[in-house]
Amino acid sequence: MKICVYGAGAIGGYLAVDLALAGQDVTVIARNRNLEAIRNNGLKLIIDGEERVANNIFVTDDPAEAGHQDYVFMATKSHQAIDLVDVMQPLLGPDTAVITAQNGVPWWYFYKLDGQDQSRVLESVDPGGVQWKGIGPERAIGCVVFPATELVEPGVIKHLSGDKFTLGEPDGSISERVTKLSEALIEAGFQAPIRDNIRDDIWKKLWGNLCFNPVSALTHTTLDIVTTDLGTRGVCRGMMEEAQEVGEKLGVEFRIDIETRIDGASKVGAHKTSMLQDLEAGRAMEIDALVTSVQELGREAGVKTPYIDTVLALIQQRARSAGLYT
Repeated sequence: MKICVYGAGAIGGYLAVDLALAGQDVTVIARNRNLEAIRNNGLKLIIDGEERVANNIFVTDDPAEAGHQDYVFMATKSHQAIDLVDVMQPLLGPDTAVITAQNGVPWWYFYKLDGQDQSRVLESVDPGGVQWKGIGPERAIGCVVFPATELVEPGVIKHLSGDKFTLGEPDGSISERVTKLSEALIEAGFQAPIRDNIRDDIWKKLWGNLCFNPVSALTHTTLDIVTTDLGTRGVCRGMMEEAQEVGEKLGVEFRIDIETRIDGASKVGAHKTSMLQDLEAGRAMEIDALVTSVQELGREAGVKTPYIDTVLALIQQRARSAGLYT
């Protein structure tokens, strides 16, 4: 099985190491210092005090050198993926599946969604339908990423917690391709359940990312403070209530209540959200897939979202002032 991981960052690197060590034919698309480090030293994973090094990975910055793949994991941030559609074309054969291992609302969201316009494109996550037209929603497999990992230096990934990658076809089927992918991930030591409604799982994670990320970045506080301070917890609750109404209009089932979801995040402790980490590191911030998308869905569904609108305006301006959002 030929598996390409596009982006050997924290999550992509974690996937690539264990898949390669399990015997899969793994290609990694990397660049700059990360590319050179992997070429020279292999890709290293630090997990539970153990160092695992995969030296059997083909690494390149040119997808044309890799050729057609069975599966391509898009492990970049969602806003970065838009610019990769043209350059990734050599990876896409007639039967290649593309796994969106990214946070937020995926670009293929309405494909095969009953009761909705299935050709509908979300401008906030796929302006002009670039991914829809260039990749094709029929290739998409949904993936909800749960592990926490860090790229501690070029070519070196540190695992912090979690090993689950939840998978699902847009139409809810248990297809041969998603079954084979799940089996490969399980053989590599991951949890890889297949859901018949991946959108419910997408929203469960999005529910928290929608509010915890921007509120954390705006206040420069960690998750434990965001979720326990009465003021910030109240803002998060308001955003989640609005998001739940939007999601339910689209047929999403929320299996836990808001307070339970916030309390669960609080138990993570003094964790810096990815948006706060990006702000502090001067990296482009992942705002649209996490927040703007929910605002867009709310407007189309006729749901008022004053909490989301306010926090979105603030985090967009904060990011613009830092030169991290356009």
